[in-house]
Amino acid sequence: MTSSMHTAQADAERLPRMPQRKLDHIPGDYGMPLFGQTFEFLRDFHGLINRMAAEHGPVFRASSFFQRGVTVLGPEANEFVLRDTQHVFSSRAAWNPILEKLFTDGLMLRDFADHKYHRRMLQQAFKKNALAGYMARMNPHIAEGITHWPQGEEFLFFEQIKSLLLDVGAGIFLGLKMGPEAQQVNEAFVAAVDASLAVLRVEIPGTTWHRGMKGRRFLEQFMMDLIPVKRAGGDNDFFSELCRAADEETDVTLTDRDVMNHMIFLLFAAHDTTTSTLSSIIFTLARYPEWQDKLVAEFEALGKDELEYDDLDQLVQTTRVFKEALRMFPPLPTMPRRTVRDVEWQGYKIPKNTLVSVVPLHTHYMEEYWSNPYTFDPDRFSPERAEDKKHFFQWVPFGGGHHKCIGLNFAELQTKTFLYHFLRQYRVSVKPGYVMPHQLVPLAVPKDGLPVSITPR
Repeated sequence: MTSSMHTAQADAERLPRMPQRKLDHIPGDYGMPLFGQTFEFLRDFHGLINRMAAEHGPVFRASSFFQRGVTVLGPEANEFVLRDTQHVFSSRAAWNPILEKLFTDGLMLRDFADHKYHRRMLQQAFKKNALAGYMARMNPHIAEGITHWPQGEEFLFFEQIKSLLLDVGAGIFLGLKMGPEAQQVNEAFVAAVDASLAVLRVEIPGTTWHRGMKGRRFLEQFMMDLIPVKRAGGDNDFFSELCRAADEETDVTLTDRDVMNHMIFLLFAAHDTTTSTLSSIIFTLARYPEWQDKLVAEFEALGKDELEYDDLDQLVQTTRVFKEALRMFPPLPTMPRRTVRDVEWQGYKIPKNTLVSVVPLHTHYMEEYWSNPYTFDPDRFSPERAEDKKHFFQWVPFGGGHHKCIGLNFAELQTKTFLYHFLRQYRVSVKPGYVMPHQLVPLAVPKDGLPVSITPR
């Protein structure tokens, strides 16, 4: 570990005790007293960012959710903050106030050398052979799960996909078979995720926070009880892979508590980002049914009932749809960090302990980089057009730099596997003129559950 990374780590750990510095020298405004722009953030986040950028430029101060901070916009800003060559931007200090007690010491809540070490350990559970094994187990579960979905009547896609992926995750991540045990885990997990939005964070019986913390404690005990079995066994579920993973340099495995914390956080990260992504893809495919036919033709050309890992690169059209849906509806519309030292950007000094946010959603609609950005157009990712290649940090639904999503390949293979089975079996539609409303925190999901109808193909 370099001395600069030692210093950055120490500075990040001290941040919560430091008062926030003034930002009056940076253009912008704080909106309403106390609440700032919180209500506009929740009502129309994209419109809020566009308005603030038009009024104040690509660097501005603002306030929401009782926190004042600085927003920096555009691919160059994304690169500056996410690549973080100076080790000045702490992910832990930005996310801890929201997630610390529910998803303690998850990978996103670690910084610098500590993050690098744990990421290297976790990466072993995302290698090609492991991913291929997860995919083989995923295929039959998804194929069987969607056969029970309501046909010929409107239902909420988000609720169905959330339930299906929780069941798939219980098998792939934890190695559990369907039954009361898996159901208990799923219910505890959902309670913890719901609690991340709780305003009142006091354990009063009956409150969202109380249910979330109860769920967290159940998951802790459940994971800790299973770890000895997973370490000793030869299973190929994610939990077992992580228990056996050893550091390539020291041959040391993770502690039981680290394994437990990582498993709980990865369940959250992998499950919720994929439910968000698939909701966006199904919404766009329902509005543009010709793309459903294109994907089915691509699937049928493989001539098999199950998708295999080596087939993924052949799904060119599916990849473009995946990328375009993530461009238009990134699961994390904004990504926060907190400065551990003073830093300068575009001539503005940003003080130590300042919340700094980049906004993938804004970058994904910048006309300098995307033609007709409000139009669903997967072919913008074709080699002939390659609109995403103008800047390395212009398409950032998975973030970038040190904290780029470790599970991005898993997310893509799970998404493609679902689409492979779902679209070959069903046509999906929404009511004419329907536009999916988004809830943006902690991740972008449909506010109304995404009402759709499916009919046999």
